[in-house]
Amino acid sequence: QVQLVESGGGLVQPGGSLRLSCAVSGSIFRIYVMSWYRQAPGKERELVAGIDSSNDTNYAGSVKGRFTISRDNANNTTFLQMNSLRPEDSAVYYCRWVLQRTRWDMRNDYWGRGTQVTVSS
Repeated sequence: QVQLVESGGGLVQPGGSLRLSCAVSGSIFRIYVMSWYRQAPGKERELVAGIDSSNDTNYAGSVKGRFTISRDNANNTTFLQMNSLRPEDSAVYYCRWVLQRTRWDMRNDYWGRGTQVTVSS
């Protein structure tokens, strides 16, 4: 059973920083894409940032220059460094990975359960 677990969320003041982590439990063969999504109340879930196996990255325009996604392949972990946080960044943040559990499996999406980020004074 593969599970993604996010951590690092919390309450922070505007202008502050947080670092989210997403780690996997269970054995896997290969990770292709690691990404972060967020969903605020009453809004659709949106892509925040993604990184592929070549370390190419993609960011939502609203976070470009403030957020940085990275991956630790040795430990099968991805991070989202969030700086200069704004109240509109408040949301539940989810990690989503595209991976193969074994070399015989197809690629599939896996989602974490989310971690709450609240930016407020």
